Amino acid sequence: MGKRIGIIGFPIGHSISPVFQQAALDYCALDATYSAWEVHPELLPEFVAGLRSPDTMGINVTVPHKEAILAHLDHIDDWAHAAGAVNTIVNHNGLLTGYNTDGGGFLKALEEHDHFSSNGRSVLILGAGGAAKGVALALVRRGVARMTIANRTLARAEQLAKLVEDQGLHVEAIPLLDRGQALVDASARCDLLVNCTTMGMKHGPDEMGTPLLAQHIPPETLVYDLVYNPPETPLLREATRAGAATLGGLPMLVYQGAASFELWTGRVAPVDIMLRSAEVALR
Repeated sequence: MGKRIGIIGFPIGHSISPVFQQAALDYCALDATYSAWEVHPELLPEFVAGLRSPDTMGINVTVPHKEAILAHLDHIDDWAHAAGAVNTIVNHNGLLTGYNTDGGGFLKALEEHDHFSSNGRSVLILGAGGAAKGVALALVRRGVARMTIANRTLARAEQLAKLVEDQGLHVEAIPLLDRGQALVDASARCDLLVNCTTMGMKHGPDEMGTPLLAQHIPPETLVYDLVYNPPETPLLREATRAGAATLGGLPMLVYQGAASFELWTGRVAPVDIMLRSAEVALR
């Protein structure tokens, strides 16, 4: 009997994880099926309970469940505990352990695809959800000198700022208002701008939205949008117009997914196969 793995989110129609994860499972000749499940937040506890069955290896977790799911797990690894967010769950004989591979996937894409060193740099992070937590902590551990976090709900930005400050870095929290002055000012002084919101995401609530226009993005800034579908988001188009370097979310998606694959299977992930499959899925 085949095993099952998958990804949960709400919505989940944008996800291409089933494409590249299934390609990896097939390449490694593993008898498992990777699916996408749209799970309403109210049904999360019931769904998680079903993950304890012997036929389930684990799941990936995406918005909006990365933080809420912690309360339903038996164990949480150190990185996920520090971030306060889980994107991978492994079923160990009915016990569920939560991990966060976002930070590692984010850094690998940043350093291998853009050869960007975070040490001593100034960073602007848009969003304060589960993905932003993993990104913020990863950047602190890479030695960033300055960090600003912008979120539509200022209190959430302040909460994440406090989490980062506990790691030893002073952080400014500002409201994420489209083209708001505080956001424009923060953009003007950053070396790296990271979008951790769903703004610009296909099938998302603000598919055509961008928090900044070209005139607000310095040409020497690297704009890194974690949204991977579409490959060129409205924010990345504005960054290109500004003459700035850009990085889309696909490499991070694959790298964090490869780390998840290794946690579930104990096998080395075929990253090249996964990346090629993901690229084809977005054409």
